[in-house]
Amino acid sequence: MQTRIKSLRHWSLTLLGSAGLALSPLAASVASAEEIRTSGFYENATYVRDGAGLSKFRNTLQYNAQQQLGERGIFRNVSWNATLRGTYDGVYDLNRSEYGRRAGGPITLESQGQGTRVNHGEALVNQAFVSNVFGLTDNTFGFDSTRNPNDGMIVLGENLHNARGGVAFGVPVRPCDKDSRGCINGYLDQDTNDLRFSEFNDRLDFIRELYVDFDYAFDNGHILSTRLGKQQVIWGRTDLFRVLDVINPVDFSRNNIYDELEDIRIPMWILKTDYRMGANNIFDDLNLSMVWNFDRFRPHNIGQCGSPNVILDAGCFFRGMNNLWENGGTVANFAAEGAFATDFGPGQIGIRKAHMPAWSLSNTQFGLKLEGVYGDIGFSLNALTYRSQLPSLRGGIPAQNAFTGETGIWPGLIAFDIHFPRVNLLGGSLDYYSQGLDTVFRVEVAHTEGEEFANTMEDRLFSSNSVTRYVVGADKNIFIPALNSRRAFLFSGQIFGQHIHQYESEKRDLGRVGIPDWKANWTGTLLVKGWWMRDRLSPQLLAAHDFRAGATTVAPSVEWLISDNLRLIGGANLKVGSGANRFDDCRSCNPWPPFTEYARDGGQPHPAAYSLGLGGSEPLGRFRSGPLGMAKGQDELQLTLRYSF
Repeated sequence: MQTRIKSLRHWSLTLLGSAGLALSPLAASVASAEEIRTSGFYENATYVRDGAGLSKFRNTLQYNAQQQLGERGIFRNVSWNATLRGTYDGVYDLNRSEYGRRAGGPITLESQGQGTRVNHGEALVNQAFVSNVFGLTDNTFGFDSTRNPNDGMIVLGENLHNARGGVAFGVPVRPCDKDSRGCINGYLDQDTNDLRFSEFNDRLDFIRELYVDFDYAFDNGHILSTRLGKQQVIWGRTDLFRVLDVINPVDFSRNNIYDELEDIRIPMWILKTDYRMGANNIFDDLNLSMVWNFDRFRPHNIGQCGSPNVILDAGCFFRGMNNLWENGGTVANFAAEGAFATDFGPGQIGIRKAHMPAWSLSNTQFGLKLEGVYGDIGFSLNALTYRSQLPSLRGGIPAQNAFTGETGIWPGLIAFDIHFPRVNLLGGSLDYYSQGLDTVFRVEVAHTEGEEFANTMEDRLFSSNSVTRYVVGADKNIFIPALNSRRAFLFSGQIFGQHIHQYESEKRDLGRVGIPDWKANWTGTLLVKGWWMRDRLSPQLLAAHDFRAGATTVAPSVEWLISDNLRLIGGANLKVGSGANRFDDCRSCNPWPPFTEYARDGGQPHPAAYSLGLGGSEPLGRFRSGPLGMAKGQDELQLTLRYSF
């Protein structure tokens, strides 16, 4: 079997190489084709965040080039397209105390049982304490300040919520060339230049697009249209939230979820082929599309801790947990039934490493889509097999028992590896234009198998679940004569829903345990956009509300087209809501009985790997808060200037 896979890999690489050789004469013949059309822009985006100061000073230069080559051999409509983009975000130089090499500092952590806060590395529960209380002389609790000094850190979640008696620990926040603690090899390990010049890396992200298009016509009138190269493939019909549109990963570090998907999708090397059948006796148009993403696997960029945009604050959790595994550290309110801060040694709790899928044929992504038009209805049926672009934490790795020094696999222990599981997706979409209502309706549904979620009812603290996601949206132009009698306003609304199947959750002695994500949740969005001054002045209001998290974002902005080349956009991004939610943090999971057992009402025994539900805001409360709730307090004023050429 392994030999067959290797042969398939060699065959696929040969095929790609042959395709490149076949298309190389196209580039050589540009002299006889149409002129190369070029365009581009320079943009400065300056954002200021409440409490943090400058949060973005991003300068972008983008250059676009394309050329029609006409017919070449058996192919027609041959063309090529290239888009190059480079950015420099000066926030890491201009606000170094918040996001650069001077970020962070010494920290203190809550020790609720003592009624005080303690310095990182000076917890009450440590090797000496455990030796005295339990009479153990070979335990491994301890802290080595030379490996993990109390500097260059923040407390996990300190910018988003209060500890409120929950678990927390120190997180290094300086770029990885200045402080390597918590930088997971191959994942979230960016140095200063990686953060400042985000496109200039070993994946050549400055190449936003580089592909060739060509058609092949069959005798029956059908056309095979192919696009080969680095590109974005757009599968969905809705915006902001991705349901079917999951082929390209997304760079959430640019501006969380608020930037246009066109700007934050990460282009990949893809072969896309459309078999265009046109109209027939039933459909007004019918096409079959095949997509093969043969690029090396790429996860979402969720933002590295120490950068301005870290979606769900997950990058900070990962970096802090890897630091605990590599170097040990202090955890607030952990020992003695969640009462006292605790010093752990290396290799006991935390994240050990990330398993980044290497290139192989089995790690590529393949999708099929049938789409067409029937009257006023456009539709698609989609199928895709891919790797999850979001990380999964899998417990059950070998770790050291801090009480006995023994190394083994301890069910219920908060020690993990990061994985990216295989996911299969089936779904579909449709849009319908109602002439009577003058409204476009959009529906999109996707069902996945193989996604993984944190789950404190399982020994390895995760479970594999199937998920159904859907979006229902509508777009309508409405005249409001009191505001503008000549131009209609665009109203666009949508409801995004998510339902997790095989859901596990229950109430236990100290709180709720299981999967922290909501079994079913909905997020609604509303966009209102108007135009004045012959469409040169365009204010808009974008709002999003997470119903279960009770979190809302309101983003008003005004776009002014000063000239045909110069555009100015001023806006704000404001968050409203209750902020971080609480959930089981597995302090009461009892991985090392009898030392980690809790006293229960009625003298009931506390089984191993059985969580009682003691919880706080960190780390799993973030999944109940969602991206909107975890960004509470990050209000911003935003100014963007773009000059097009």
